[in-house]
Amino acid sequence: MRVENIYRYPVKGLTAEALEEVTLTPGACLPHDRRFALAQGDAPFDPAAPTWLQKRHFGCLMVNERLALLHTAFDPKSGQLAIRPPEGPPMLGDTRTEAGRAEIAGFLAAYLGEEARGTPRFVEAPGHHFTDVAVKCVSIIGLSSLHALERAIGQRLDPLRFRANVYVSGSRPWSEFDWLGQEIQLGGARLKVFKRIIRCAATEVNPETAVRDAKPPQSLREHFGHADLGVYAEVIEGGRIAVGDALEPLEGELH
Repeated sequence: MRVENIYRYPVKGLTAEALEEVTLTPGACLPHDRRFALAQGDAPFDPAAPTWLQKRHFGCLMVNERLALLHTAFDPKSGQLAIRPPEGPPMLGDTRTEAGRAEIAGFLAAYLGEEARGTPRFVEAPGHHFTDVAVKCVSIIGLSSLHALERAIGQRLDPLRFRANVYVSGSRPWSEFDWLGQEIQLGGARLKVFKRIIRCAATEVNPETAVRDAKPPQSLREHFGHADLGVYAEVIEGGRIAVGDALEPLEGELH
């Protein structure tokens, strides 16, 4: 199997950023992946004592599909986050300062309008990631599984609907489910697959148009008897991964 794409999502629910290569660290997500989030005003998130919360507490495509129309870019060196809305002037905010985070939160809250609950906060917490599961991990999708779904429904689905970190080709449909409890070699890193990814309403949103023009969870259940696409894997041995690298299940090396 071959790595075709690597993505990070610096702000939960916002733009994917393609990477040619990245270094994985044991027990961690991709660097800067889901580092920031827009916490709704009623979200009980405390940056000083961060704990995992369900996605409904944050701006997310499951509820706020209009977020797909925002184009964002994050510069880890400067801490600057650029946001370009579909209409009106863009903004550049400094994620490192309280004033900059407040400016970003105000911009996003104004854009969401009635979907913003209370006074949202643009938040981060060192070492914390706003992922959909409590374990720090990497999400992987076999493109053959996605293509099987596309054939079943007769519709092309942008892979970015599913917001995975790594997309691989060269496997048979659904073969990634066979890796559960097993180690895989991904480029120079070793990971252990621990969970299938159950898909939610976020995947209904077309990332180009922000229109809910498909129902992947429902279609998966109707055609395949489950609502899963992709797997989560925990990094147990760090290393560099790059587009073009191989992914190999390590059969016989179960732990």
